[in-house]
Amino acid sequence: MKKLAFLLGILAIAPSCNKDGVIVAEEPSEKAACARVYEYLPAPGQFINETGAPATMDEACAWAEKQLASPYGCVSLGSFGGRIVVGFDHRVVCTGGYDFAVDGNPLETSSEPGIVWVMQDENGDGLPNDTWYELQGSEYGKSETWQNYTVTYYRPEAEGADIRWEDDRGQSGTVARVTYHTQPSYYPAWVDAASYTLSGTRLEARNRLDGTQWINPPYEWGYADNFSSIDRIFGNGVNANRFRIADAVRADGEPAALAYIDFVKVQTGVLAQSGDLGEVSTEVFGIRDLNLPTR
Repeated sequence: MKKLAFLLGILAIAPSCNKDGVIVAEEPSEKAACARVYEYLPAPGQFINETGAPATMDEACAWAEKQLASPYGCVSLGSFGGRIVVGFDHRVVCTGGYDFAVDGNPLETSSEPGIVWVMQDENGDGLPNDTWYELQGSEYGKSETWQNYTVTYYRPEAEGADIRWEDDRGQSGTVARVTYHTQPSYYPAWVDAASYTLSGTRLEARNRLDGTQWINPPYEWGYADNFSSIDRIFGNGVNANRFRIADAVRADGEPAALAYIDFVKVQTGVLAQSGDLGEVSTEVFGIRDLNLPTR
């Protein structure tokens, strides 16, 4: 009974009385699925601008919201650092177990891991402008995992050209075009600047050519769009990875000890090209609270 009362209090379910005067809990109004996209800023990639090209960030967010609300809609985050930021119509509570899921499309031979971040609305303004906390996964803290890694992407001078990039470690390369995606440019149409910079946590790339097939092996746990044997679940026609708010860490690596979150960010965690398959890019089909039934 104490556990039930605690959960009802967390979900702010208002009590009411039936005709016999017995107090009953009302149906919760919150929906499990994320309610709003606050930012959609992908890195360049083969799926960017493919199904229409939004002209502004607001249009891009509206397009992404429709995709995530569709049963099989998909949002690609492009190459390293590409991100989407979503919020819910309620606070997602930290239970100590798995609290929310990110739907993706990983396969046994193809994982395109996304780093997941969470935020509380600390200043109460309803916007994701407070502190982001990374959810540590299996690769967190390893020497080959780079925190605060930065990549700058440059608008191509001609249609049909590869996208040049430079990172903060003196390396450079391109997001190459592929045969099956022939839109004029992979550079987001709603980015007006001649270049833009994306930052985040970078995982060591695992993609490799196995004979004639490119393979993207999975990471152990803790990432979106990842064929993990630990946190992956299957349902509604898509794979999903489950996440624990309890895994959130501060910038110094210490536990953040968050009781709840209001916002989630997913960021492509690998900078790599897989030949004719194109760039490694995290795909997101939905983000949902596991504490509530899907409705």
